[in-house]
Formats: sequence, C-alpha cells, structure tokens
Amino acid sequence: MRGRPGKISARAALDFICEAGALKQTRRSGWQVLGIKNAESVADHSFRCAVIGYVLAHMEKADPYKVILMTLFGDMPEARITDLHKMAHSYLDVRKAEDKSFSDQIKGLPDSMRRQLTSIHTEFRRQKSRESIVSRDADILECLIQAKEYHEQGHLKADKFTRKAPTFLKSKSARLLWQLAKKSSLTDWWIKLSRFKR
Repeated sequence: MRGRPGKISARAALDFICEAGALKQTRRSGWQVLGIKNAESVADHSFRCAVIGYVLAHMEKADPYKVILMTLFGDMPEARITDLHKMAHSYLDVRKAEDKSFSDQIKGLPDSMRRQLTSIHTEFRRQKSRESIVSRDADILECLIQAKEYHEQGHLKADKFTRKAPTFLKSKSARLLWQLAKKSSLTDWWIKLSRFKR
C-alpha cells in the first residue's frame, strides 16, 4: 500500500495541490439550501472528517493511514463538479461524475500515486473493508456533528439532518460518539479550558 514514491514533476505536483485548494472555496451545498450563510467549505469538512477517521480507525482497530487517505481524498472530485446536494443526486449520476472527475484529477500523477489513490477510491466505493466502513462513518459523523453545531448556533433547520443520518452509521464506535455528541454541548471542550483557577 505505501510502496516507493514515484517521480512527480513539480508542475503536476503544484497543479494537484492548487486544485485541492479549490475545495477551500467550495461551499457545502446542503447547508446553503438550509439558508446557512458562509456555510463550511468542502475542505473544512474533509479536514475534520480525516481527524474523525483517524480516531475511529484506532477505536475500530482499522488501518489509520488508509482511513486518512480515504477521508482526505474522498471529496476531491468536488473541486471539479462542486458539492451537489441530495436534490441534485435525484437528477444526475453523481457517482459516475465523481469517478470520472477523480480519474482525470490524478492523470498527471506518477503511476505509483495513481495506483494508490485509485485503489483507495475503489475500496471506499465498495464499502467492504473495515477501513472503507470507518471512512464512511467518519464522513457521516462529521456531518452530524456539524449539523448539531449549526443547530446550537441558532440554525434550527439543521437538526433535520440528525434524524435520518445516524441510521447509516455502521461501526459501534461511530454510533457511540454520536450518542455522546447528541447529549452534549459541543462547546464543552473549550469552556473547560477557559475556566480560570482563583
């Protein structure tokens, strides 16, 4: 899986890096449909998704390296096709568009990188391995936590997402973390840190 790195041209490397940067400007469309101004970007989501994936991988005894790759690159196609909300999924073959976009995005990379990223992408799509299931759970759990945070900030419609999405969580650890998050204030971590001892 990790293998020897292939030689990559500086131009191809920079193009790939800059394209990934486009995700910092790509807003998550589902939140915008709910009327949330300045909704999180795809890059915001992918970052915390990778953190959650790393944690879940350890909780579920999965390979954290593979999970981090799956979560970091999972939304990379959205740099080309944007983030399409669920209504759009009813009219378009989003999966096919994502697969084509991802394939085109990695074309300029060396064989070793292309093989690794293609393998990770395919494994995630199949949802058979522990790592792919943990990665998908990380994606869902990140959305659930974000929805709860938006709800706590006064965006009351965001809680609609928290009704059905938890049923898609497969791992015990993801379900456990969601149950805890659901019952907690998600700002507790910094409130504890901000208390001064007198």
